[in-house]
Amino acid sequence: MKLIVGLGNPGVEYSQTRHNFGFMAVDNYIRRSGRVWHFQARFNAQIAELSLDAEKVLFVKPQTFYNLVGESVQRIRSFYKIDLNDVLVIHDEMALPLGAIRTRRGGSDAGNNGIKNIINTNGAEFARVRIGSGVQPNASGDAQPSSGRRDYVLGRLSSEDEATLKNELSVVDQIITEFITGKFTETTYR
Repeated sequence: MKLIVGLGNPGVEYSQTRHNFGFMAVDNYIRRSGRVWHFQARFNAQIAELSLDAEKVLFVKPQTFYNLVGESVQRIRSFYKIDLNDVLVIHDEMALPLGAIRTRRGGSDAGNNGIKNIINTNGAEFARVRIGSGVQPNASGDAQPSSGRRDYVLGRLSSEDEATLKNELSVVDQIITEFITGKFTETTYR
């Protein structure tokens, strides 16, 4: 069994913000598969199930706020006895510019509080898809906004940025399928 977790904040006011790129990614995959989300109170999460190549897959959108997602992930892993190596977490990454995607397994939280919470409650050896949400890099290579980072990640996308994200989501769909079928690789997409 595989577990695919999209990070974001619950509620309409956050639905189209940069911090909800993880939710948007799993929503896109589930919409294309024809499945639907169901709330499961014991996990405090929206869950959708599907099978691909005889592999059962749970897609999850924790309904805690972004910084507290680890408990929901831990409850689901414990209940279904899912090994941490079978977990893929998809999230926004301000250190990468919009249009960039980076995949990896394990590592630090890189300042992402949702990832930090998952690491603290589950361990670090899960796969990750980091969807760039930062600004175009400056001369020193920094892709983070110079001020107002909270407002930035909770801000809405311009129509141009939405088009870029839409293209990224098709790449993330491919990465999810590769993860489910055992072909996950660490790389950067641009």
